[in-house]
Amino acid sequence: MELKRERVREHLLAVIDGRRPGDAIPSERTLCATLGVSRPTLRAAVDELVATGALVREHGRGMFVAPVKITQELVAEDHAAGAPPSRGSWTSTVLEFRTVRAGARIGRKLTISPAAELLYVARLRRVDGAPIALEHLHIPAELVPGLTPADMERGFYAHLREKCGIRTARAVQSIEPTVLSEEEAVLLDVPVLSPALLFDRITSDTGGRPVEYVRSLYRGDRYRIVSRLALTDGAPDHPEPDVSRTGAWWGTVE
Repeated sequence: MELKRERVREHLLAVIDGRRPGDAIPSERTLCATLGVSRPTLRAAVDELVATGALVREHGRGMFVAPVKITQELVAEDHAAGAPPSRGSWTSTVLEFRTVRAGARIGRKLTISPAAELLYVARLRRVDGAPIALEHLHIPAELVPGLTPADMERGFYAHLREKCGIRTARAVQSIEPTVLSEEEAVLLDVPVLSPALLFDRITSDTGGRPVEYVRSLYRGDRYRIVSRLALTDGAPDHPEPDVSRTGAWWGTVE
């Protein structure tokens, strides 16, 4: 099953990456012709990017790259953040498993050539049998020869460590609110436009080499993030965490 909206979203993100805040992006008609998709499909992807703050729509004028967001780190880079296991039994079902070209945008994220081969995997994560997350993984194909869908359902990081000799060491992850499309909502068993958390993560090994780029959608009604902040006396109205003592937790990732 090809998730068409994911392809449209990736194209739009590539367009956004190539422009500055305030720059216009091509019209709906141009984008539909370029991608070979219907206007409702394109608008669904645009609506999500507007909702998450990547695009700004101005009626009568078009669509523009949104201003740069304010970013706050939850954990310092040198902080050893151990994530305790989340409750419940986690399982995975592979929805899509194929080899693709990296392309310019994901190639930059993984520091590989746009022509390099990637293994693209879409999988549905469940907790105690209930769907909780939809993941889109992009893995340099040369790192995982012989990887199978069954391996992805048993645990990707365990496979990297035990079969490929790759030990993950660090990940940079952003988290944003979003809403679910009809296709995503069906997979996660929630109403269309339900709230969700969008995770965007690049994971590197002990040598600093990126080994995966993942975009994940977690159900907003079933998932939360807890952070612990160390505050000083006389803290401002909008406190910044003491990142040397801050801990953040989210569900176990495999």
